[in-house]
Amino acid sequence: MEPLNPKSIERVVSQRAFQMGSSFPCQICVVGFLCGVCLTSLFLAALTSFGTSAFGGISFLTGIPTSNSSPLTINVTGGDINMIRKEREIILHSQGSTSPGTDEKVSSLYSAWGDLLIKSIDEDGQFSQRTSSRKFNVPKAPHLENCKLSAEVNQRLDSRIRNGSFPPWAIWKGRLDDFPLSTTDEQLKNYRDQMIAEGAYPPWITGSDEENYPLTRKVQRDIWLHQHPVNCSDHNVRFLVADWERLPGFGIGAQIAGMCGLLAIAINEKRVLVTAYYNRADHDGCKDSSRSSWSCYFFPETTRECRRRAFELMQDKEAWEKGIITRKENYTSKEIWAGRIPRIWGNPWSIMQPTTEINGSLFAHHRKMDRRWWRAQAVRYLMRFHSKYTCHLLNTARHDAFGWEAAKTVLMSSSKDFREELEENSLSEIEKYVWSNQKPWIPRPLLSMHVRMGDKSCEMKVVGLEEYMHLAERIRGRFPHLNSVWLSTEMQDVIDKSRSYHHWRFYYTNVTRQVGNITMAAYEASLGRETSTNYPLVNFLMASESDYFIGALGSTWCFLIDGMRNTGGKVMSGYLSVNKDRFW
Repeated sequence: MEPLNPKSIERVVSQRAFQMGSSFPCQICVVGFLCGVCLTSLFLAALTSFGTSAFGGISFLTGIPTSNSSPLTINVTGGDINMIRKEREIILHSQGSTSPGTDEKVSSLYSAWGDLLIKSIDEDGQFSQRTSSRKFNVPKAPHLENCKLSAEVNQRLDSRIRNGSFPPWAIWKGRLDDFPLSTTDEQLKNYRDQMIAEGAYPPWITGSDEENYPLTRKVQRDIWLHQHPVNCSDHNVRFLVADWERLPGFGIGAQIAGMCGLLAIAINEKRVLVTAYYNRADHDGCKDSSRSSWSCYFFPETTRECRRRAFELMQDKEAWEKGIITRKENYTSKEIWAGRIPRIWGNPWSIMQPTTEINGSLFAHHRKMDRRWWRAQAVRYLMRFHSKYTCHLLNTARHDAFGWEAAKTVLMSSSKDFREELEENSLSEIEKYVWSNQKPWIPRPLLSMHVRMGDKSCEMKVVGLEEYMHLAERIRGRFPHLNSVWLSTEMQDVIDKSRSYHHWRFYYTNVTRQVGNITMAAYEASLGRETSTNYPLVNFLMASESDYFIGALGSTWCFLIDGMRNTGGKVMSGYLSVNKDRFW
């Protein structure tokens, strides 16, 4: 039999297929098949779009759901959408290889902590580790602080005891000084009381003398004593009452710098500084007596008794005539902003070591060393303890930023399933007293950078994110395990550019930012008073707690952050400035 030609076979098949396709039943099948293909394509396209919205843009690398309950949402970016998907796949693969369903557990724990956090704010600070509305115990959140307990402990450490002597500033921190002693421990109690009476140092100072500006611990103790007289009604006690600056052109940094100058005047004139109206606290978030007051965000600068006495004297004409009381208007702008620095401690700024780098070189001395040292001391004192309101803001920020990572870490370190097991988990004595001083967890090491641009260009030469990242790479060259950045900026362009740095993780507050150059006053007005105050203060405090810092010396905000770090045990971390043509 003659073999068939391949082309003949193709023609036969094609003809047969055409004949079959011409039949009515086959036509129906073909149309159905094509419709199915179209529907499937549309469905896959929808899934692809959903995946892009879920993992792209400014969502968390680890797929953390964003919280809509807070005015301060923190976001993390880390490169383009493909890298984010890839990293999530790696995370899911790693979790699946150790414990199936871990991602679901992490999500559940993260959400449970979020629920408790909202409940704690509603209940004015009582952050409980358990909730009766659930059938399980929620593990302790390492990144969250018990705001009510912290406020109670700090209030105790910020008040004189009944006999008018020092607060319980023993050689221990946290709640250990509150440990109940038995009658056989009387010798220890007497020794502790003696230490307090002889002048223990304030507990809000972290690190040794070598890790802070010279004399920081002594200066902080002396400022506190100056601002907390034993008897505020004593005729020898004089006062300086001052509102915070409220002109539209004054940012928060300028307001704080101005108050540092007024504190210097008060110390030089042996007056107790009493702060009055604070416009940035004049919003609904600050409740009751804390509204329009610095105490909404931080502990007040003096006692309630001194504040009451000062406001009484303001109504006394004789007190004004005798100079018992003065106000901000009694002093010139030059005295407030460039006046005499208190010299009762000598010249400690003269022995400050060079830890600031400018244009690749350490900068040892400049003509404003005294003001740099003093403002650091003043801002540290004014911000020595957080209020419950500020504590809640920080809790919310840390949970939005680091909650997912914290949940994953807690679950990986425990063999228990918090969703299934129910048991009483009361704090042991070592947890209650000794470990009470532990700060909330954040991923370390953490680099903070404040990229100041916009209308600041009229005061100094501003630089883009590229210059900051160049310095960041230098830090990572020395500390290769560094890959996290807390980014503070008012410019949307900076946030957009951060996504191109694939090997860094950026955390930042999710607020509307500037597009183009408008004045800072106009920008803050667009945000509203509460948001425009809360998110910068959160950024400020996160920067002071970060391991490394990059800023611009021409920015008052960076100047004050540097001061907080240098009185908070961070002086040896150094400060890298992007300014090459300006110092202070």
